[in-house]
Amino acid sequence: MSEEVAYALITPYSLYKSRTGGIVSRLLANTKAQFVGARMYVFSNEFLDAYKNCLAPPGMDPAIERAWHDYIDRHLRQDNPYGMLPRCMVLLFKGENTVRHLKEDVIGSFTEQPVGDTIRGTYGDFVRDASGKIHYFEPAVITGTDPDLNNDQLKLLADYAITDGGVLEGRIDYADKQPQTTLVMLKPDNFERRSRRPGNIIDTFSLTGLKIVGAKLFNMTVEMAEEFYGPLKEIFAKKLTFLVSNVVKDRLDNAFGFEFTKDDADRIAEMFADRNALCEFNKIVEYMTGVDPTTIDETDKPRASNATCLALLYEGPSAIERVRTVLGSTDPSKAEPGTVRSDFGRDLMRNGAHASDAPENAVRERRIVGLLEGEQTTPCDFQKIIYDHIG
Repeated sequence: MSEEVAYALITPYSLYKSRTGGIVSRLLANTKAQFVGARMYVFSNEFLDAYKNCLAPPGMDPAIERAWHDYIDRHLRQDNPYGMLPRCMVLLFKGENTVRHLKEDVIGSFTEQPVGDTIRGTYGDFVRDASGKIHYFEPAVITGTDPDLNNDQLKLLADYAITDGGVLEGRIDYADKQPQTTLVMLKPDNFERRSRRPGNIIDTFSLTGLKIVGAKLFNMTVEMAEEFYGPLKEIFAKKLTFLVSNVVKDRLDNAFGFEFTKDDADRIAEMFADRNALCEFNKIVEYMTGVDPTTIDETDKPRASNATCLALLYEGPSAIERVRTVLGSTDPSKAEPGTVRSDFGRDLMRNGAHASDAPENAVRERRIVGLLEGEQTTPCDFQKIIYDHIG
């Protein structure tokens, strides 16, 4: 059986109500396929007109088909009656029989029974009376219903990925408040196996009340990691010297027939401060990329990666401060209860997520991961996954 690429489109209402984390949690934990892509969209009328033409499978209940078309016109168009920016998050999954599996086993069909075993059962709503009239319709997640329609819809998502998708920064009205945009990056151990952890972390960040305006799943290469974490080398050289001194003092304290003092240990530690900093820095690069940087050539660094990260952009007033408050202290054992690092961190390195600590660092880090507006690549990774699949 050949591999399929399927999509899950999280609707504007789900994002608006901060149900994103719960939906992502269900998708990643219950989908057997590989999670391969993520992108934010605000769709144009041209996209939506074409999308409506390939949305309904043959034989669909006419009342439900009308409900779908009405829903798209009222909720996904930019001139919607609710006055909100209709942000959508689209996730891509790849594997065998993924279209049917995602639709039937994970997202689910519409049901008038109060059940919560699927995403739509929990987060969607479908209410109609005995005459068949539909009074309320909220799908929560939209996906392809069969492989052929799915591929038609995927092609549209790829064709409009640059014009309708990417970074949605600066498009939400915050009245008289000045918004910031900050980067959050979910670290590789969250994706080592099927898990609810990424969605649960996103759900925790929803406590900030900020809006997600960018999303990208990517493999951090050694070159990217060395640039991203480069400032840490100087910090390590200054702040970790005392650890080297402690080790030296412990190992050499009784090695000589004379007193070996703390000053002696400090002087030796100064000699090895830079080498120790580089060693600790390389450990972070290896964790973030899955590749030991000391074992590869410089020419391989732009491509070398065996690890997955998810980058998200959060926008709103005081975004950096609000995100870092919810993130918690770097050391999970000292992080405040209920924060991301307290609940999902394991140690100083595997602490759940990274978040920018200053506006200038947010810009620098966004440029490195490819989420800086105006500097996104064409074709983008999201497009390439789809085009490679549909040919």
